[in-house]
Amino acid sequence: MKIAIVGSGISGLVAGHFLAKKFDVHLFEKNDYLGGHTHTVDEKIGASHYYIDTGFIVFNDRTYPRFKKLLNEIDVQWRDTEMSFSVQDPKTGLEYNGHTLATLFAQKRNLLRPSFYQLLFGIVRFNRLAKQALEQGEDVDHQTLGEFLREKRINKRVSELYLLPMISAIWSSTLAEAEQFPLGFFLRFFNHHGLLNIADRPQWHTLIGGSRAYIPALTQQWQDNIHLQCGIARIERQQEQVMLVTEQGEEQYFDEVILACHSDQALRLLADASADEKDILGRIGYQPNDVVLHTDTALLPKRKAAWASWNYRLREAEDAQQQPSSVTYNMNILQGIEASETFCVTLNNTQAIDPAKIRQRFQYDHPSYSIDSFRAREQRQQICGKNHTHFCGAYWYSGFHEDGVRSAMDVLERFDALPACYEAVHHAE
Repeated sequence: MKIAIVGSGISGLVAGHFLAKKFDVHLFEKNDYLGGHTHTVDEKIGASHYYIDTGFIVFNDRTYPRFKKLLNEIDVQWRDTEMSFSVQDPKTGLEYNGHTLATLFAQKRNLLRPSFYQLLFGIVRFNRLAKQALEQGEDVDHQTLGEFLREKRINKRVSELYLLPMISAIWSSTLAEAEQFPLGFFLRFFNHHGLLNIADRPQWHTLIGGSRAYIPALTQQWQDNIHLQCGIARIERQQEQVMLVTEQGEEQYFDEVILACHSDQALRLLADASADEKDILGRIGYQPNDVVLHTDTALLPKRKAAWASWNYRLREAEDAQQQPSSVTYNMNILQGIEASETFCVTLNNTQAIDPAKIRQRFQYDHPSYSIDSFRAREQRQQICGKNHTHFCGAYWYSGFHEDGVRSAMDVLERFDALPACYEAVHHAE
């Protein structure tokens, strides 16, 4: 059997790694590198070289079972890292980092602010009510997070200075979109990741050598069939085969095609999309994010004690709720980098960065989540595996690396190509 894979993110690479053991597999990637959001770049300061992750950065020991098992099998190493989170409000000057008591009160005047203690107690109260909603089986799948916050009368400071910024940072959404998150999806994710706990949270990791470290091991056995800078312009399904037309105009024919690209990209490629494909894929949207690698520490909290791995900056504009998240990752903390400069990766706040300190610039799109888009995701079996076509990507689940591996393993099962050693971990959830 001859199989085409379009897209080289984690889903496409995992699917290709295992399918190539049984079939004739060809992967097509429009970029000049493999990995999609796994994009480690090389930087140099003086005589020192550094490997900086600009897309996928972290994973943990609790909620990435498939990905960790894969890393163990291909012998890729990782290191423990700190997963701290800070919030900075330019309007009031408030800043805090929730990692420890010392960082929480890095801004000393917070010790004397009653409003700051109200925020802390409000977070504890929200965590308790959120767990109760899950445990008591409340109807959480037909309600938004914003509706829940209003129903439970959660202090506005909790939502504005903690909850919505954290959601916005995790999913690269606007604050308004964070309020519209499906409550059940949000609660299960936060509970599963220990984010409703003050303690007992997962241990986070980064890959030694950067996130791209796993790519050679996944591709070395079939690298001759990987085609870089070879975008697909059009896909047409025929009765017994699939025709792919490259951007160079070349026609190639396959028995099956796996679209391991974003849902909106997959839909644009299909010249003969069915009504179900148009409906389901068309309801799963994406949010573009401007991403900049730089060394401007002005994007971090003013007090160095408040610097965290993830640093969220609230906006001052009147339409701040509608603007994309402004979050800065401190890569020196996350990747354990010792350098004379602090490498930062900032989303959606390019105008605030000193142009002289910008190193590289990218755009990464992230899936959006709403009650309607989740209803679409629940209908994926109506289109996946139909008409010689398989849709594969992290967007079918929560949008993270583990979800990309999970989606690839869903596809592998259709081809009877999922190794037996992965079956237990794949079906554990």
